[in-house]
Amino acid sequence: GEVELKHAEGLAYREAGPDADGAPAALLVHGYPQSSYMWRDLLGAIADAGWRAVAPDMEGFGDSPPFREGTWERHVDSLERFRQAVGLDPVVLIVHDWGGLIGLRWACEHPDAVFGLVLSNTGFFPDGKWHGMGKTLRTEGEGEQALENMTKELFATTLQRSAPGIDDAAVDEYWKAFADGQRRQGQLDLYRSGDFEKIERYQPQLRALDVPALIFWGAEDQFAPVAGAYRFQQELSNTKLSVVEGCGHFVFEDAPERAASEVTAFLTELSATG
Repeated sequence: GEVELKHAEGLAYREAGPDADGAPAALLVHGYPQSSYMWRDLLGAIADAGWRAVAPDMEGFGDSPPFREGTWERHVDSLERFRQAVGLDPVVLIVHDWGGLIGLRWACEHPDAVFGLVLSNTGFFPDGKWHGMGKTLRTEGEGEQALENMTKELFATTLQRSAPGIDDAAVDEYWKAFADGQRRQGQLDLYRSGDFEKIERYQPQLRALDVPALIFWGAEDQFAPVAGAYRFQQELSNTKLSVVEGCGHFVFEDAPERAASEVTAFLTELSATG
C-alpha cells in the first residue's frame, strides 16, 4: 500500500489503505522523539492486509505545528479531535513509547472506539518510574539545559546508538521536533505532565476494555524494560506476547519485517473473528 502525507485538525498524518467505508482501521500513535515516520514500513503492510492505516504526527512532532502547551492531556484531546476529523470508528490502536501513555489514556476515555490493541515498548502503570532522560526533562532547569545543548549530531548519535535501524533520513524526520523553542518547550510540558499516579483512575477502565491485544516488545529496551510486556500480559485478559530478542526500544526501526508480519497476522485474525 502506498503511504500518503495529509493534514487534518491541525495535525499532519500518514495514511495508507482503502478509502472505502467499511474497511477496518488502525490508528498508530508514535512516541518520543519520533513522528508518524516511524510507522513508514508498517503502514503499507497494514494497507496490503486490507486495512486503513492512519498515523498522526502529534502536535510539535514531525510536520505538525506545536500548540502553546504540549501536555499529556492536550495530546489525548488532540488525538480524539483528529480521530473524529478523519472518521475512524472503531479502531485497533497501535502504540509505542509515549504513544502508549497518550493512546491508552484516550482509549480508556473512549472505550467504544477501540476493538484491539498493539502495545509496544511503552507503559501504563501508576507505579511507573521515569528513566534517566525522563527525570532530566522533568527537572526544572536541567530539562531546559539538556534541550538547549541538544545538537543534531548529538541527537543522531544518541538515537543511532540505541537503534541501528534509524538511518540519517529518519534522524532528519525526528529532528523536526527540535526545530524551534516552542517545540522544545512542548517536550518539557509533556514530560512534566507525565505523573504516573494519574494512571491510577484508568486502571479499571483499561481492564474493562477487554479487547484482544498484541504485545510486541524489543527485549533489550533500556527505557521501557521488557518487564512491562509481562505486566501488560498479566493485567489484560486476551493477549498475545511477542518479545523480539536483540532489539531495543525502537523495535519498529530495528525489526520492520518482523513487526509487519506479526502486526498484520494479528489484524487478519481480528477481522476473521470480528
